[in-house]
Amino acid sequence: MATPLKVVAVNGSAHQPSRTLVLVQALLAELDQRLVLEAQIVDLSEIARPLGQALSREELPAEIEAQLAAIESADLLIAAAPVYRGSFPGHFKHLFDLVGMTALVDKPVLVAATGGSDRHALVLEHQFRPLFGFLQALTLPIGVYASTTDFDGYQVGSKALQDRIRLAAERAAPLFAGAERQLRRVA
Repeated sequence: MATPLKVVAVNGSAHQPSRTLVLVQALLAELDQRLVLEAQIVDLSEIARPLGQALSREELPAEIEAQLAAIESADLLIAAAPVYRGSFPGHFKHLFDLVGMTALVDKPVLVAATGGSDRHALVLEHQFRPLFGFLQALTLPIGVYASTTDFDGYQVGSKALQDRIRLAAERAAPLFAGAERQLRRVA
């Protein structure tokens, strides 16, 4: 039996419903088609207020400390956030400010973002990659950006977005095909 890949996905949107959460769920579903996963979602909409009140990790409630520990111990991290004024939201950054300085060293990170238009697509390259580069994580080569027009309400609505999600999962899956894990066969 294959050892599950521990995937922690951070939904950096503080709002519900959330297109960013829809994107996170679609990425997890696509990865689950290829790998045996144990998935957890850290949902900023559930923790933003108590997270924002903490100036240090010692001030965090136990449930948020547990979520930070999950981020730090993940085999694969999915970091997704909406674009707000040209970058990720402050609460998203604050969450990663509280992650241990060396906790993400060499950890694979799949970056994803949602925004109002395609003009924000470079946020992955100019905001996400530098953040995770500073933390010495290994950002995967293909990130996923989705604009409002890629959704039908709060569902993935465009073939182009479905194709980007599929490609990201196809490229990520072989990185985890070690001796203890096996790739699932896609029909």
